Amino acid sequence: MAVTARDVRQSTHRSATSPPGRRPGRLPGTGGWNESARTTLAGYLFLSPWLAGFFGVTALPMLASLVLSFTNFSGSFSRMEWVGLENYRIMFTVDPAYWGSVRVTLLYVLISVPVMLAFALTVATLLNKGIRALGLYRTIFYIPSLLGGSVAIAVLWRFVWGESGLINGVLSVFGIDGRSWIGNPDTALITIMVLNVWTFGSPMIIFLAGLRQVPVELYEAAALDGAGRRARYWYITLPSISPVVLFNGILATIGGFQAFTQVYVVSGGTGGPAGSTLFYTLLLYQRAFTELRFGYASAMAWVLLVAIAAVTAAVFASGRFWVHYGDGEK
Repeated sequence: MAVTARDVRQSTHRSATSPPGRRPGRLPGTGGWNESARTTLAGYLFLSPWLAGFFGVTALPMLASLVLSFTNFSGSFSRMEWVGLENYRIMFTVDPAYWGSVRVTLLYVLISVPVMLAFALTVATLLNKGIRALGLYRTIFYIPSLLGGSVAIAVLWRFVWGESGLINGVLSVFGIDGRSWIGNPDTALITIMVLNVWTFGSPMIIFLAGLRQVPVELYEAAALDGAGRRARYWYITLPSISPVVLFNGILATIGGFQAFTQVYVVSGGTGGPAGSTLFYTLLLYQRAFTELRFGYASAMAWVLLVAIAAVTAAVFASGRFWVHYGDGEK
């Protein structure tokens, strides 16, 4: 295409009227910032509240607690001394309540978490049958997950399982003498487990979402081959939702290790009777805020963090043997 004299004059006029120092791709009033830099800056500005919260509330306090775990900090920095691994030595070899709290916590996780997941999966399977008012049932079953970790429910639990509580009232109708379930060392931990199982709503909702994603064609093909309901559930349903089982299992396990509010309220903060409900987190709380041994409590917190990370990694690693994904790979 031919360039006319008029085009040359217009190009010369635009060059002459352009501000000095202006480069292509930069906008007026940006101080030399191009569009990409402005977009990046805007993104970090939107992220700044989260970054401030992460570093101010999570990252920096975690680093501070790691440092304190090697000291005898008791609330006064002027008296704080570096003790190295002494807190960890006392924890593993001297503290008489430490291994008891580990045993109680492991019992709680190993029993209540599988039972809660099995119950949640059972209810989700029943709700997946296409019953009416499904949304209403999902809401009703989800409510305990919202309330189960509250102080009010924990206080109510004391009355339900107390000597003159609801459970004993029901048993008395059948002529059975009840007991103080919370005040008995043999049954106190069981009441906490039942409370955890009662909060099955959240994993149930996730299980239900996974069940509704299983292709119907798989069930139809298995039925044509003569597979019964149990075979279809064992060889189709469970493998298809195994990633959901892994996800719920990890979340429930982490929550089990971190359980605190319910046991604190139900036991009155003592872990009784006879240490039967002395969870790891409750002992950590006692060492920190009752005895003011913040350095020792920080060491306990870091051991708990490492233990949770190790268990989570082990569960993830085991998934290669039993978790099936949509592409047919484990």
